[in-house]
Amino acid sequence: MMIRFWGVRGSIAAPGADTAKVGGNTSCVEISCEGSGGEVTRIALDAGTGLRGFGESLLADATRRAAPGHVPQVKLNLLFSHYHWDHIQGLPLFTPLYIPNTELDVYGPSFGGGVEGVLRSQMQAPVFPVEYTDLASRVLTHDLTAGQSLEIGCATVRTARLNHPGGVFGYRIEHGGRSVVYATDTEHYACPDPALVKLCQDADVLIYDAMYLPEEYRGETSMSKVGWGHSTYEAAAEVALEAGVGRLVLFHHDPCRDDWAVVELESRARALFPNCSAAREGQILDLPLDACAA
Repeated sequence: MMIRFWGVRGSIAAPGADTAKVGGNTSCVEISCEGSGGEVTRIALDAGTGLRGFGESLLADATRRAAPGHVPQVKLNLLFSHYHWDHIQGLPLFTPLYIPNTELDVYGPSFGGGVEGVLRSQMQAPVFPVEYTDLASRVLTHDLTAGQSLEIGCATVRTARLNHPGGVFGYRIEHGGRSVVYATDTEHYACPDPALVKLCQDADVLIYDAMYLPEEYRGETSMSKVGWGHSTYEAAAEVALEAGVGRLVLFHHDPCRDDWAVVELESRARALFPNCSAAREGQILDLPLDACAA
């Protein structure tokens, strides 16, 4: 399995010199895994502004592989955690969406009108000039329920409903004896969320929302963030320790947090969970095949 971060910010994109090292695009994470026959399954976790760059990369790769004179073919599976703006806004600017040979399977929670309802409402006048029904690509939508398990290509995906205003899904993706959990836009309780701990049990990697510092969350520096649907690195470390996670990646960075502040947050988190890092745009994590699963 390979994990690549295309967008790591939360709430709104934050481009500029102060965020260039960590990255300013909103949530989008690529998971790629190779099946026994050499086929590659690609999954995008959320479609924030980071999806635009991912689309350009997919299209460039497909163009190189296409026979002369043939339209490049792009295949992608997209999993929405939920439908807040910073997690869907990149899809209308995903260039392969407008190419006939593109096959896009979109999965997401059934709440909020379901996947197709969200896509149709996003791509219509007056907020966007291209209607959903005018797309040249083949788009299939799939509504998911909490606790569901399904096969996507050579990967197994499990879902769990977590704690966020309006609802959110966490995902566990497994392949070749390895596992990655994506848990963004979720708020901790007085104890680690039992549903999340269960989803994360013995996972190789946990990608977790750590938007706030503990003192910010409690309201010691400004207004309290309790109930806003996001978490802290302290809560991330608690979940990782209780679930026996191998590596913790802090995600969904506050758009107001510059590069140096993210590094400081990362340092504080490592004091609680040493095998921890803050997600950075362009970062790649490789998980080799588990020898016991070969």
